[in-house]
This record gives sequence, C-alpha cells and structure tokens, in this order.
Amino acid sequence: MPLHPKQLLLPFPGMPADGGRGLGIARADRVSVNRNLRLSSIEWLGFDMDYTLAIYNQEQMDAISIDLTAERMVRRGYPAYLKHLSYDARFPIRGLLVDKKLGHVLKMDRHKGVLKGYHGLRLLARDELDELYHHKRIRPHTPRYHWIDTLFALSEVTAYSAIVDVLERRGEHVDYASVFTDVRTSIDEAHRDGSVYAHVTADFPRYIERDPDLARTLHKFRSSGKKLFLLTNSPSSYTDQVMTYLLGGSLAEYPSWQHYFDIVICAAQKPHWFQEGKPFLEREGDGTRPAKGWLERGRIYENGNLADFERLVNVRGSSVLYVGDHIYGDILRSKKETSWRTAMIIQELDDEIAALESCASELSRIRELYDQREKIENELRFYQTQFKDLGKASNGDGQDRVVDRARVKRAIDRLRAELRRIDHEHTLLHERVDRTFHPYWGSLLKEENEMSGFGLQVATYADIYMRRVSNLVAYSPQQFFRSPHDLMPHEL
Repeated sequence: MPLHPKQLLLPFPGMPADGGRGLGIARADRVSVNRNLRLSSIEWLGFDMDYTLAIYNQEQMDAISIDLTAERMVRRGYPAYLKHLSYDARFPIRGLLVDKKLGHVLKMDRHKGVLKGYHGLRLLARDELDELYHHKRIRPHTPRYHWIDTLFALSEVTAYSAIVDVLERRGEHVDYASVFTDVRTSIDEAHRDGSVYAHVTADFPRYIERDPDLARTLHKFRSSGKKLFLLTNSPSSYTDQVMTYLLGGSLAEYPSWQHYFDIVICAAQKPHWFQEGKPFLEREGDGTRPAKGWLERGRIYENGNLADFERLVNVRGSSVLYVGDHIYGDILRSKKETSWRTAMIIQELDDEIAALESCASELSRIRELYDQREKIENELRFYQTQFKDLGKASNGDGQDRVVDRARVKRAIDRLRAELRRIDHEHTLLHERVDRTFHPYWGSLLKEENEMSGFGLQVATYADIYMRRVSNLVAYSPQQFFRSPHDLMPHEL
C-alpha cells in the first residue's frame, strides 16, 4: 500500500531519529580507507605478530631497550656515566630521518621538505634547517641517512639523541655516524642474545596489552570461511609464548592459539621473505627439517618465501589481505612484490585521534584563517594593480591621482598588516596544535598542512589502516571499504 505524500516513515524501535547516523562507529574504532577493498573477495588474511596482534607498551619496551643498549655501549668503551643515561622516551615518533653525518634527527613532509629537526635534544632553528637541507635535495635512502619507520626502532632514536646530547655536554669528541652504528649494534645484540625477549616473557602484562576482542575478531573471519595465517619475524619459541598469552583460553572452540590459524610461519626474515627468501623449514622439536610439498595446519614453519607460499597454498595474490605494522617490511614490500591487499596497524592512532578531537576548534580556526588570507591576498592584488596603474596614468588631474594613490596605498598597508596579523595567529595556532599531538614533533601523519613523509607512505602503501586488529570486529567479513573522494586542488 503506497504511502500518503505527507505520511512520514517511523523509525524502528531503538533506531535513532537521525536516520542511523547515531549508529556509526566511534572514530577511534573505525577502519580508515585509502583504496576500495571488498572483503568478500579476500580468501586469506595474514597477520604479523609484533605490534600487530601483540600491541606493546611502547614506553616500557623503550625503557628496557635503552637500558640494555647503554650497558653495551659502555662495554664498547664509551664513558661509564652512560649507564645512568637520562632520556625522554616520548622524544621520537615514526617517520623520522637520522642524518648520521651531522647527528641530526629530522621530520620531513611529503615533498622531503625538512620543517623540524633536533641535534641531540636541541631544537634546530628554522634558518639552520634552511641552510642545511633546503638548498640541496635530501636523498633519504643513501648511506648518510637512516629512516625510522618502525615502533621497534624508536628506542634507537631516543638512545642516540640522549647519548649525543650528554657526550657533547661533557665535552667529548663525537663521531655521529659511529655513535649511531654502535647504538644500532647494541640494540640488535640485546635482541639477538634474548635479553629483551627474557624481560618481556617474564612479565607479559607489563609489556603487552591483551586485547579482549582479538580472539572474537579472528573467530569471526574463520566462521565466515576465510583462512588465516601468521607471518612473523619472531622466533618460534617467543611466538608461542606471546600468542599463548594473547589468545590462550579466550574461546572454548580453540584449544590453543594455533587453532586460530591455518598456517604459522616464524623467523620469516621479512622483507627478504617477499623477495627471494629461503626454502620453508618445518619445526620439529628443538630443530627443523625441510618442509614437505605442502603447508599443513597445526605445524609451525620457519623461513620461506612469497613464491613458494602462493604456490603451496594455491592462492592468488589479490585474494590475500596482509595486516602488519611495519611500513617497509610488511606493507611496502608486499605492495611492491605482490598484488596482496594491505592493512596497516598504527597503534599511535589512539593519541592522534584524541589530539585531533581535542584541538578541533584550533583546526577550524586555522581553516578560517586560510580562507581569510586568500580573500585578503585577492584584494591586495586588486589594490596593487590600481596603485601601479595610477602611477602610469598621464591623463586627468595630477592632484587627483596623488590623492587616489595615497588612498590606495593606505588600503595596501592595511591589508599587509592584516596578513601579518593572520600569519602571526596562524603560527601560534600551529604551535599549539603541534604540542597537542606531540611535544616534540607534532602529528605523526601530518606536517603543517601537508602529509608527513610517514603519512605519505601510509597513504601510498596501505589500502586500509586502523589502530588495532580488533577494529575489524565491527565490520562484516563481506564489508566493502570505500575510499573517500580524492580531490585535486583544481576541483576544490
């Protein structure tokens, strides 16, 4: 029976009167979309472990890494006072660039412009940055520079900057490149000899957050008919302990964490896994043996490579969604070497979104100032043209032209003063917004009104991104993730 033209549809019981907008997912729990992705076309979901399924307490992880690094630096001949190194674990963010030649730590925008930098813990002035980095093109992938793109590597920056700072304050000669190499080597040793792993496994609640929705998320995808695999660089013994902590006893349907996954691959050696890699090994007791001609559920494999994986499980690359946190090892390489779809876990989104919401009024005012500046600049161009034309005019009363030029000049001066006021307010607002996001570097994903270098990589290589794997639990396994309209400047 057709509705009368004036008859209104009534909401279902419990349905918000706003047409369903009130049923939306909270911003912090949403999946953000860079490229369209149909989960209905995904047959396999792969997961990294560290910083993806296992969300680490970054401050605690950095503290133990830096303390172990300082001990090893002293063993290498550095002053004993480094054992009592003072540092601020909040100092670094991902996406920084270390200039090993000069001992600087830099943040770039998407165009490789350097707008922020520190030497040790000293903020570099804008004119210093201009002199060093704006007259010659930065080449981030040359030996002079080191890109910090993982949460694991943040402790390297904290230790390096603190050590440079204290050595220089004590009057020591500092070879910046050598110090950085020694810091990296010391941190690698602490992981390789099991020191870091031992601290984590001795006190899981201190170092790893146990997500109560993780098991339900994995179960939801398994129940929909999708297959799951784990692909991690961590050794099998550590993987077993971490995954048992994360998933053990969560759901009665899964006697152990391995039952959530169809294939488990440890010690994968990404990013090489996505290129040539190595043959698959099957773990057997404390040793390994060459894998059979297939990958079997319930077994743990090590090493391996992309080509063998796709062949052994008979999967097309476009039907795989791989979820990881490492922009290079997990996301960039899988994009360059395969047609796998990619999802990135950015646990810093918790703080980014909180900051975004808390400074909404400042960001709105910045946009207003941007529009005001454009209008005033248009008006200024108009008066500047008038002033120039009046200077060239040869007809009419000369005295009138003088009066008109004086009037136009006053208008120009007023508009220039207004632009200076806008620029000053704009600068103060940007500084306030930056401090809200991060006390040293501002937003992880933005630099002023541009994407940061890190933000550009997320936009380029991650089809979707989110703060937790469990953010997926709010969506259907058949979800169509649609990207927003991507407007170019001439379309605005």
